[in-house]
Amino acid sequence: RRLFFSWRMVFGQVVIGPPGSGKTTYCEGMRQFLLGLGRKVAVINLDPANETLPYEPACDVSQLISLENAARVCGLGPNGALVYCIEYLASNTDWLLDELDKLSDHYVLLDMPGQVELYTHHGGVRSILHALQKHNHRFTAVHLVDAHHCSDASKFISVLLVTLSTMVQLEMPQVNLLSKIDLIESYGELAFNLDFYTDVLDPERLLPFLEDSHAGDSEFARKHKKLSAAICELVQDFSLVSFGAICIHDRESVWAALRSIDKANGYIFGGLEGADASVFACAASEVEWEDERFGTVQERYMRGADLSELLPPGSGRLPTNEDWAGGPQPPHDAGVVRLMETTRDVET
Repeated sequence: RRLFFSWRMVFGQVVIGPPGSGKTTYCEGMRQFLLGLGRKVAVINLDPANETLPYEPACDVSQLISLENAARVCGLGPNGALVYCIEYLASNTDWLLDELDKLSDHYVLLDMPGQVELYTHHGGVRSILHALQKHNHRFTAVHLVDAHHCSDASKFISVLLVTLSTMVQLEMPQVNLLSKIDLIESYGELAFNLDFYTDVLDPERLLPFLEDSHAGDSEFARKHKKLSAAICELVQDFSLVSFGAICIHDRESVWAALRSIDKANGYIFGGLEGADASVFACAASEVEWEDERFGTVQERYMRGADLSELLPPGSGRLPTNEDWAGGPQPPHDAGVVRLMETTRDVET
């Protein structure tokens, strides 16, 4: 056992998220991007169930424990064996610390498993990350969530709860990203503009859209809406959850995500070379206008005719004269187009 602290600081990212959110693809894309920036980067695979890796890992948790052996010896299923492997790693963090000591001059990416319970209420991953922090290593949790969940109000509210639970459980700097942003409308148009989902300022505005998911006035629909309202209130009271947007093939979105991550783990304030007098100048220089944050992403990956703030709940079209019956009449389509073009010219 180690009786001393390791002062060979390592900066990096802990890539977490539900299954299929693109963690391994993110690690490979981020690895290539960092290499292009001239950084020495290493990827450590801590997912014992991930056998197909697009990158060459600096070390693999399978060198410590095998998922198949854990399942066979302990008589466990796939999920139970994976949890056992994480608990075994948490009891043998010396192995991981030794591997990080060998990579003291590298920026490290930790490719984590996809079981959500490991980050929401199980203590294994939390114990591992706290051990790294105690040895002066600086990591940021990068929580990936499929962007297409934004098109379903019920799923997005669930995403908010899982994200908040992860942030409270891990107790470390965390950057939340909507991954695969290029597929954000692959399962339907969004009810609001992209900044509504990234800033999460008023999630209760999603509640009227739950009626489409559970048609009718059944007992289940009433209870589900009441539960969703309580979750939205909880998320809004904590006011911790927000998201960035990333497409791993889009260099601009990767660069924007990397700047947020490096600020969270402290790399941007000096990195491996140590901080100097430019710390405050570096922090003050990271100013972005609202259209720079998400305007380009929305124009590139969302449908151009998205005036979604005017859409009544459940409709996938622009409001017509019938929708405005009894109230002020909307402008003609041509006027709307001219207004949009004028606004775009002014912004330019």
